[in-house]
Amino acid sequence: MSQKIANYLKKHTEALVKDVGIEAAAELCGKSKATLGRYYSNDPEHADRFMPVDVVAALESAARFPHVTAALADLRGITLSHDEERKNSSSGGVNSDVVALSQRFAMLMAEYNQSIEDGKISINEAKRLLAETLAIQKVLIDMKLHLEDEAV
Repeated sequence: MSQKIANYLKKHTEALVKDVGIEAAAELCGKSKATLGRYYSNDPEHADRFMPVDVVAALESAARFPHVTAALADLRGITLSHDEERKNSSSGGVNSDVVALSQRFAMLMAEYNQSIEDGKISINEAKRLLAETLAIQKVLIDMKLHLEDEAV
């Protein structure tokens, strides 16, 4: 596995743990906080450690978004879609989705402008940009579901 792919998976593993909360994640999957931290650590001594699939499944069942599953899908060029029971929100339909999408995109652009002011994007700035892109992805999934409902 390339270092780029490993780092990508570790970043999404970290996002999953933080989505659930480190304390809750440790309790839910029966792992220590230190063990969970090793799964997303970029330290060379933990480079070959990845979260087991059963732990991913347990945490993603409690998370707001399937971070690791989405990352694996991205690596394969696959697009995921939430089922109707697991929708991100019960918004007012496509019009509300368009408004939410434009607001999230504006937030992404504002974050990008702030991040690029010094000519480089730091790790923390990249994390904030990633969070905004994930938020946009969630809105797009809701929009897709609403459009599919209207097409039926």
